[in-house]
Amino acid sequence: MFRLNRLTDYAVVVMTQMTRRPDEVHTAPQIASDTGIPLPTVAKLLNALARESLVESHRGAAGGYTLGRPADQVSMAQIIQALEGPIALTACVEGSGNHCEVECLCPMRGNWEQVNRAIHNALSEVTLADMAASCWSMFGVSEEPAATVERRDVRN
Repeated sequence: MFRLNRLTDYAVVVMTQMTRRPDEVHTAPQIASDTGIPLPTVAKLLNALARESLVESHRGAAGGYTLGRPADQVSMAQIIQALEGPIALTACVEGSGNHCEVECLCPMRGNWEQVNRAIHNALSEVTLADMAASCWSMFGVSEEPAATVERRDVRN
């Protein structure tokens, strides 16, 4: 079975929560409280997402995290890759970093790349804004905020 790990699922939840108020700075404790995800897990996710520029970290007394770009410019493929590395279904898929012991004899060698590419393309077409649109009521939002709301410069 092909399944994303729990941290990747939580990363989507964290980022979706942040889309609720895209122009505000969010703290890890606030996100943990809003989502029910344990604070150490939220902190770990925010660090991983910041390394890939999916969120931006802001230091100081009013510090925290903001989305690195508008939600409609963040794909599910980018979030998955930030947490799990390259999307590769089998060891023989280009970029998997793994090598199969029978790769040179395998009649399927290279054929999995077509499947992997189709999955990657599908995940690239679904944005964070798409994922957030279906759960606004769960977060108590009466209407969907604009996915591309221009963010203020929070460093001032």
